[in-house]
Parts: sequence; structure tokens; C-alpha cells
Amino acid sequence: MLQINDLVFDAWGRRFFDGASVTLPKDAKVGLVGRNGVGKSTLFKLILGQLTAGGGDIGLPRKARIGSVDQEHPATPETLLDTVLAADVERASLLDALETAPPEELGDIYARLSEIDADRAPSRAAEILAGLGFTNDDLTRPMAEFSGGWRMRVALAASLFAAPDLLLLDEPTNYLDLEGALWLEARLRKYPHTAIVISHDRELLNNSMDHILHVKDGKLDLYTGGYNSFENQLSEKLRLQEANRGKVEARRAHLQAFVDRFRAKASKATQAQSRLKMLQKLPAISAVIEERVAPFFLPSPERPLAPPLLRLEGADVGYGGKPILRGMDLRLDIDDRIGLLGVNGAGKSTFAKLVAGALEIQKGSLHRSPRLKVGWFHQHQIEAMDPTDTPLEIIRREMPDASEAKRRAVLAGFGLGHDKVETTVANLSGGERARLLLNLVAREAPHLLILDEPTNHLDIDSRRALLDALNDYEGAVILIAHDRSLMELVADRLWLAADGTITPFEGDMEDYAKFVLDRARVAARAPTQVKAPEPEAPPPVAAKAKAPSGNARRRAEAAEAALARASAALAQIDKALLDPANLKDPAKAADLGRRRDQAHAAVEAAELEWLDAQDAYDTLKA
Repeated sequence: MLQINDLVFDAWGRRFFDGASVTLPKDAKVGLVGRNGVGKSTLFKLILGQLTAGGGDIGLPRKARIGSVDQEHPATPETLLDTVLAADVERASLLDALETAPPEELGDIYARLSEIDADRAPSRAAEILAGLGFTNDDLTRPMAEFSGGWRMRVALAASLFAAPDLLLLDEPTNYLDLEGALWLEARLRKYPHTAIVISHDRELLNNSMDHILHVKDGKLDLYTGGYNSFENQLSEKLRLQEANRGKVEARRAHLQAFVDRFRAKASKATQAQSRLKMLQKLPAISAVIEERVAPFFLPSPERPLAPPLLRLEGADVGYGGKPILRGMDLRLDIDDRIGLLGVNGAGKSTFAKLVAGALEIQKGSLHRSPRLKVGWFHQHQIEAMDPTDTPLEIIRREMPDASEAKRRAVLAGFGLGHDKVETTVANLSGGERARLLLNLVAREAPHLLILDEPTNHLDIDSRRALLDALNDYEGAVILIAHDRSLMELVADRLWLAADGTITPFEGDMEDYAKFVLDRARVAARAPTQVKAPEPEAPPPVAAKAKAPSGNARRRAEAAEAALARASAALAQIDKALLDPANLKDPAKAADLGRRRDQAHAAVEAAELEWLDAQDAYDTLKA
């Protein structure tokens, strides 16, 4: 599908790609991984033609459609549903053509609309939007009413609906909640074409991707399987590289010793020269250099507090008006690791503010240990940082009595070396800012850490370092994250924000993932309350009394052919279901069952279209 040959690209005083080559199979789902700053987003811009390569070429099939989500959708007066439907350019142009096309072309237009399943487009769009967290009431709201984060979801929904031949997604889960990330994971697994996804979400890379494309040292290396498989393959590759390097270096030393010993002897000069040539031909194999990831420092509280740290009884909380959360009965102890679940807008951040002491309860009671120290990290802290500030200036304010050497040592421990401490915040990466703030939040050894989306800007290795630090930390943790892997490995209890309150969730993350996907399917099946598209019927006979019936005949013939194809597909699945070999595999049998349901629905839809087209044709003939 995509072929890159000897790609070279230089920018901003460095080389990003140096003779990089790779070929991606058709319909592959590819996770693009690599350390922050190696050029993953740059590669997307090169594929899209937004940047020009200094050498090599990037090849795609002729007329291949490329889709990406570069920025949030603009705040227009168009409704949410119409905005997503407009992303299918062919369908939109065909519907526009119906308004002005001559009668003899209408049949072909109707046939093509039938082929691309245009009638089901609104329901398909509504299904995608439901999966990304939109309600049925949202479908008729104008885009201008949605915030920037929600308009990013609209842009993602539009790309998925358009289903381009090559879909490019750059950290798509960063602006999703956990529920949206779980739905996207399932959706990408079934995406019908090629997709390349930049992601640091291990679960998404394992469960949705069948290839991993690794960017390192200006090269592109493709591995089959998910992220865990990639890690194993890469580890083995590096082991073999180091072993081979050892053999080559031993051979090099042996040849050099012979040359040094006998080069001056006439009787051995020929052999020495021969070995010197062999020495020059030995390949240069670089040593394997382990990439170090700076750890996180989350010091544990020196003295534990008597339980409970916090107890809520019948508590309501909000911002002065109607409560956001009501009737909460919860208890938090020093050894609790709470994973807080719930869709965006359910009240998770409101609850975090309450626990952190930034909000007072409106009703009920809140019992808090008087000596409780809370460290609270939330994603908006990164956005609120002064772009002209530097890490050194920030740490000076945090440690006014410390020496300059001590401050620099603390920043080095945070992973900010001497070349970064006086860099302005505007020029730090998102990961570097997140590292700085996370370490600062925990610096005074709080009894409770509240982490609201701490991994948004961290790469996979940094996320693992954060996980290690959290597992060593001996205080309580409340974690809000769309990173399912982190949630599974940190939280030992789950609380769910839903229906205006927070209650314990009985089950683990697997149970919650199933709950989310089932809820999305139910929401997608609910009535959309959206005006149905105009029926694809020929113009009224009275208005076109002298119009030939050829267009209606072609529509009827196309509908009959579509019905035949749908019936044949259903018959083929029924035949497969009768094969005992297929029934021995439960997963295969379940998949065939799902496909039969879809095929049966397609037959019913095709029958309705055929009956409608035939009636229209018969009317015109009469």
C-alpha cells in the first residue's frame, strides 16, 4: 500500500531520516513507534506532502485516498451529523448531482449510491459518533456549540467515516477518555483499509495493530505482530547484533595481531597483506547502546496516617448551582489504588477537585484527616505553564533556600539535563513538561496522589518508568487515565462516575471494556431523531411526463443485481456454517454468526430497494 525508498530528510539542524526504506502491506494496521522527537509526526507530514524530502521517494497507489486528523474541526453552523456525512466526498457529490443531472444519468447515480450503501450513511455516522461519546441529541447541534476537544473527536469521526485507503492518526487517544479509547481500539481492529497510528498506548498497539513500524537512528524497521511481539523481536535482534559484534571484533583482533607480527618479515609479507585486506573488509557493527529513560521520583510519605484518609457520606458537590455529583458514600485509605472511570463530563475532574481541597461539598459530610497532604496533577497544568518560564526558574521558586547546584541536580534527576534547564517552556516537549510537573507534584511526599491523565505526553518507556514509580510509592493513588494498561497495572479498585454520582464498580478492566462496547452498540441502535435522507426515487411522473423510463429501468436492474449479490453472500455464509470444521473453533463460529446477521440485514435492505425501484419503473411504464 505504501512504499518508502531511501528517504532522506533534514530539518531544524538535524537529520530525521537517512536512507530509510519500508513497504507496508495492503490493509495493514501499523503502529508507528519511537522515542519522542525521532520524527514520527514528521513522517506523516512527508507522506501527506506537507514537507518535501531531500532524497528518496514515497509511493502510493494511483488515486489512493489519504485521511488524517491534523486539527480540530472548525466551529461552523453545520450540524454534527451533516459535518461527518460531508466527509464522504463521493456520496455528497452524488447527492448534489441528483439535483441537476439529466434524466438519462439518474439511473447510474442511483446505482452508485446503492453500491456505496448511501442509505445507511446516517446510521453509520451516528454509530461512530456514539462510540466517541456523542449523544443522539448532539447530532443536530451546530459545530459551533462544541468545545475544541469535542471538535477534535468530530475530526476523528469524519476520518473514520470517510474510510480513506490510508488513514494516518497521530496520538488519537490523547483527546479521548478511556471509554472512547476502548471503542477506538475495537474500531481500528476492524478498519477495512491501511491505517498507520502513532501511539504510546500499549493496549491499543497490542490489540489493534498487526504490524509495528519502529523509527530509530533515521531508519524504518517493520515488525509483524503487536507491541509485545515487537519488543521481543527487537530484544532478540539486539542480542544477536551484540553477539555478532563480539565475533567480528575477536576476528578483527586476531587478524590485526597477525599483521602486526609478520608485516616486517619477508617470508610472511604476502600472508600479512592478505590478512590486512581481510581486515579492511570486515563489516563495522556498532555496539548496542541501551537508551536510558530517566526515572520518576515519587517519594512515599514518611509517616502513614490513621485510616481513613477521607470519608464521604451522602455528599453532593458542584459549583454553586445544581450538584454535579450527588449522594456519594465513599472511603479512601492509605493503601488504596483507585481507578476512576467514566465518560468525559461525568464528574471525574470535579471529584478530583473535591478530594484535592479545591471544592467544598454542598451537602452531606466530608471527613478528611487533618494532616493529609495531597499531590494533584492534572493535564491543564501543562497548558497553563508560562511559555517564557524555564525549568531552572520554576525550581528556584519551589526550592528558594537550596543551592544552585542542588536545584540543577534535582532537575537532572527529573530527566532534564544541563542543556534543558534554561530552555523556555515553549521549547520543551510535552513529555518534558509532564515529567517536570509530575515530579514537582510528588516532591513533598504526599499521602495521596491524584493523577488526572498523567500519560498524555509520555512515550511508552516513560509510561513504564511512571508505572514503576507508582508501584514503589506507598501512599494512596486516585488515577484518571485513558491508558488502559496503566489503569490495569496500578488500580486495585475501580470507581465509576455515572448518572450524577460515583460508586464502586464491581469487576476489572476487562469487564469495564465489555460494558463500554455494549453501551456504545446500544446507543448506536437508538433512534437518531435526525431527518431521514430523501428517498432515492425518480422524479414524479406528473413533473416529468415525457421523461424516458431508461433511468428507472437501470435503477431497477441495479437493485436486482445488488439483491442477487447480497443473497449469494448470505448463501455462502450459510454454507460455511454447515461445515463442522468451522464450528469446532468458537471464535470462528461466532464471527460467522455475526457476519450472517450482517448479510441477512443486507439482503433485507436490498429487497426493499429492489421493490421500491421496481414499483417506480412499473409506474413510469404505465
